[in-house]
Amino acid sequence: MRSLHVIRVFTDEGGEHGNELGVFLDGSAISKTERQAIATELDFSETVFVDDAERGVIQIFTPAAEIPFAGHPPVGTGWLLARAGRPVETLRPSPGEVPVREDGDVTYVTARAEWCPPFVYVEHESAAAIDALDPKAATDDAYNWAWADRDAGLVRARGFYPAHAIDEDEATGSAALALSVQLGREIVVRQGRGSVIDARPLGDGRAEIGGTVAMVERREH
Repeated sequence: MRSLHVIRVFTDEGGEHGNELGVFLDGSAISKTERQAIATELDFSETVFVDDAERGVIQIFTPAAEIPFAGHPPVGTGWLLARAGRPVETLRPSPGEVPVREDGDVTYVTARAEWCPPFVYVEHESAAAIDALDPKAATDDAYNWAWADRDAGLVRARGFYPAHAIDEDEATGSAALALSVQLGREIVVRQGRGSVIDARPLGDGRAEIGGTVAMVERREH
């Protein structure tokens, strides 16, 4: 049996909501041929296998496929490694190095927007229009967003990703990262039922995203 940690990443101010993530800290004990089937069975939007905790080497899977990068997997994995007594300054998914830092209760990672999945970004006229969307009507992977308060940098968003077998993602850190680069400004994204993602561009196509994380359970799989 392998130990699986289930956590929620990008929770709100009260520790609620957030996107569930499965993490195998001793992923090297799981063969690469097994990993997709495990991720499909678990059915989290992403599952992480940590191949080398000391160096921060990780592999990320959706229920449908391996992906090179996503936002909440490194945030959640960095947070979990620190609390397991194995903190890292850098995680290493396949595209390259992802610096990790903590500021109080918030865990941040830095990555390049070009690593993010090629979502369609659709701006809507209002937060109410976002709330009215039906994920069952989505035909393409799309990140739907609108200004809730432009002056304050507050964004309302929902992500529908049928190509990745995800009807609606509760919190899409990679999309928030890429959106902050597109907009060229710091934003706070409220996505899904109530998840919160901080994002700020750093120049040269990079951005930092951060949020709070909560433990759900540890179980054997």
